[in-house]
Amino acid sequence: MMERMRILMAGASGYLGTPLAQRLRDAGHDVTRLVRRPAERPGEATWQPSQGQLDPAVVAGHDVVVNLAGANLGDKRWTARYKSVLRASRVDTTGTIARVISGLPEADRPRTLLQVSGVGWYGDTGDTPVTEEAPAGNTFIADLSRVWEAAARPAEDAGTRVVLLRTAPTLGKDGSILKPLLPLFKLGAGAKLGSGKQWMPWAALADWFGAVEFLMERDDIAGPVNVVGPELVTNAEFTRTLARILHRPALFFVPGPAMDLALGELAAEARRSQRVVPAVLQKAGFQWTYPTVASALHAALGTEAAASH
Repeated sequence: MMERMRILMAGASGYLGTPLAQRLRDAGHDVTRLVRRPAERPGEATWQPSQGQLDPAVVAGHDVVVNLAGANLGDKRWTARYKSVLRASRVDTTGTIARVISGLPEADRPRTLLQVSGVGWYGDTGDTPVTEEAPAGNTFIADLSRVWEAAARPAEDAGTRVVLLRTAPTLGKDGSILKPLLPLFKLGAGAKLGSGKQWMPWAALADWFGAVEFLMERDDIAGPVNVVGPELVTNAEFTRTLARILHRPALFFVPGPAMDLALGELAAEARRSQRVVPAVLQKAGFQWTYPTVASALHAALGTEAAASH
């Protein structure tokens, strides 16, 4: 049983943040959500990260800060303007939090900052497995991840334990993978992306939450942590598995030019191969509830009971 903590959360109204905040409250923790409007209810505090505004008194005395803030990568085409939004929404929020933490007296300083990042850090790894020790790649997302993580450094330099949650796309019905795919697969129009040979990191939603809670407690773990499922699969294997669970064919593939037309620069990311290994979590003894992509998909789709018979 985790000791009761005072937790400050940024990005607490998003796809991951909303259920995580509720889960932490249900576990008995005191959770304060940072909001960009006037605080309207208990458990809220106002900040304006685009102006670097966060009252140090709001942060002081918390045990853990969890920062999940950042504009959604898949919401819009990557124009030059939206790339600036993606960068500012990450660097401004992280930098504001880290700067305030670094300026607090040691007695008031949070002992842990859990800072979300992404497996996009690694760029295209081909067939090479990569652990947390691998360098950043040379793509737009890799560069974005590099400056994002660097923005947390003032907190680390001040003595706060900083954990960089290099998160894979999570498998939930409303997540970035399944939400657009499910309607197509249910129509029998499921398809692998390009050749399908690219490695595709993923994380079960419940295991992502479990890893965050695990890392809150493990004061001996700092730095980057790959929050991904332990089974390494290609896009073709993922496509076959999802089609089998839905009892639908998946006979097609989406050619590169069609992906480029539909998604723009984001299409290149979908074709990148990322064979990401959760080495830190494995070494620390983390136990996945859904260690295979099939079990994670069954959990996401509510078909676990059927799978067990």
